[in-house]
Amino acid sequence: MKFKLIEEFKEFAVKGNMIDIAIGVIIGAAFNKVVSTLVKEVLMPPLSFITGGAKWENKKIILREAVLVKDKISFNEIAIGYGKLFEAGIDFLIIAFTVFIIVKAMNSIKKKADDPKNKAIVTPKNIELMSKTNELLEKQNEYLLKVLGDKK
Repeated sequence: MKFKLIEEFKEFAVKGNMIDIAIGVIIGAAFNKVVSTLVKEVLMPPLSFITGGAKWENKKIILREAVLVKDKISFNEIAIGYGKLFEAGIDFLIIAFTVFIIVKAMNSIKKKADDPKNKAIVTPKNIELMSKTNELLEKQNEYLLKVLGDKK
């Protein structure tokens, strides 16, 4: 059992799945930095300007103020930080929209590649072979219908 697990892992790694996942994680981390910067440095300042200079990351609902006793904090402030949630929501919407656009573009390219008659994009060999097989089967069926139809 132990060796089977190692063999399965080797097969997984060799097929490229692990490399694809690693590349996706690296690109995702870099993209996350871009989106966070876009939200904090491009989108939030105009929104803060419109709302009177308030910084959204500092927006919160205070449930209990901090209590000071002899210049020392006796009880910490308890607050719901909805501003950071708002920024995270904007991050999410940007990422979701970007992924949607990328997937839509990839599906469009894939559809074109799956069409063996479209010579603008190289069709994968397996699709091309299946298309040729389908054409030959259709010709064979036409021929058989013609031959069998003549005998009746």
